[in-house]
Amino acid sequence: MRTDDTSHPTTRRVNGAHRQKQCRSRRSYRWVFALPFGSIVVLFVLTLMYLPPSREDAPTHVVVRNEPPGVTLLIWWRPFGNREPLPDCAAKYGIQGCTLTEERCAYDRADAVIVHHAELTRNWSALPRAPRPARQKWIWMNFESPSHSGWLAGLAGLFNLTMSYHRGSDIFMPYGYLQPRGGDGDAPQVRARRGLVAWIVSNWNEQHERVQYFRRLRKHIQVDVFGRAGQDLISDSVTRTVSRYKFYLAFENSMHTDYITEKLWRNALVSGAVPVVLGPPRENYELFLPADAFIHVKDFRSPRGLAAYLKHLDRHPALYQRYLTWRRHYSVHVTSFWAEHYCMACRGVQASRHQNKVVTDLAVWFES
Repeated sequence: MRTDDTSHPTTRRVNGAHRQKQCRSRRSYRWVFALPFGSIVVLFVLTLMYLPPSREDAPTHVVVRNEPPGVTLLIWWRPFGNREPLPDCAAKYGIQGCTLTEERCAYDRADAVIVHHAELTRNWSALPRAPRPARQKWIWMNFESPSHSGWLAGLAGLFNLTMSYHRGSDIFMPYGYLQPRGGDGDAPQVRARRGLVAWIVSNWNEQHERVQYFRRLRKHIQVDVFGRAGQDLISDSVTRTVSRYKFYLAFENSMHTDYITEKLWRNALVSGAVPVVLGPPRENYELFLPADAFIHVKDFRSPRGLAAYLKHLDRHPALYQRYLTWRRHYSVHVTSFWAEHYCMACRGVQASRHQNKVVTDLAVWFES
């Protein structure tokens, strides 16, 4: 039987003591080296704490710019054949990331397609036939009143966004609006006006309420009529013509909510005349104008009462001036057809990029 010396109890004690001595020796060696190394680390950390930061390590302020997403807008038809150059939306209106095109080969990559209603009613079969790319939006654009907009019932479920003068539109584009002047001051000077009442009309229709009202009004006051149904414009200019008159008949061709056109904004207000309006109710006009910036025909029981009031204002300049005091605080912006509409459509697509909807009740909404 083989014997091992290490198995003897005395031998095991000696070996165990030797190993313990070695472990103590290794631990002592570790402390010998650990102490100076630890001191070096502590000194290094303290040095870093008190050194000034380098230019590279100094805190920096990072400016994060929320750039609007790039949008390609395909204009499927030019409204009424308009051929003016497409605008630079960034330069003209400060709208970044907007690319306008009328090249139909861009259909597959277009973020939105804008369709003008008047052309749609004549070219229904010319709408895009290819499958609609994912997330592409179709925009219905119309600035005529419901009385002059056919085919509305057939547009259910076709468009994703609406663009019109109607305040409920996804992209609201009124014919004009007032913008603050940025401070109080004197109202712009309005030169002396020899004429009393002017009206410019091109679409003369005896069935229109405005023509019927005019026929009753002119029995009591002189109204100078310009356009196809009257005299030629002075220097072929609306503003030059109307600027000679104190009052202008801003009569709409049909009565619908929010349908307040250039007849008010450009013909009357830009020309400096006090508008006499016939259109939606006074309350609707007051959403766009101060109450004392216009005269509503419904404020009077009859055209005769309106005529008497206009003559009264003509004889009392101080009372007439009250209808011009708003000009101290506001200027008039007339929407530019069609450049401004294209660029605002681009901005509308940017704002609705996370929105996914279909206009299912276009006719009901627009005709209401």
